[in-house]
Amino acid sequence: MKKEKVYAMPVSSVYPHYVTKAEKKGKTKEDVDEIILWLTGYSQQELEGILENKTDFETFFKEAPNKNPNRKLIKGVICGIRVEEIEEPLMQEIRYLDKLIDELARGKKKENIFRKEK
Repeated sequence: MKKEKVYAMPVSSVYPHYVTKAEKKGKTKEDVDEIILWLTGYSQQELEGILENKTDFETFFKEAPNKNPNRKLIKGVICGIRVEEIEEPLMQEIRYLDKLIDELARGKKKENIFRKEK
């Protein structure tokens, strides 16, 4: 497996960009956090520790306590690639997060961002 540079990046280096993107569209840091917690199962306190400790993306997703099983329902294109077709599991997890943040920034309602089985 080719080790992507993003895997070693601290989540804390990208997190402010997620927040800025959301805030430009009238959303909040709390909205971003809610998405991250839904996706990974981390608590707010755990997320704050991850950001403070500069945990990398690989560790962040590897140690996620309860990845939401409904994340597999996330579909669509991010960075020109369909998230559901990404074969590398860690890259797919990162792109799931990117896709959800994009949806938040585009004004999609959180009840629609948080996928549910029909």
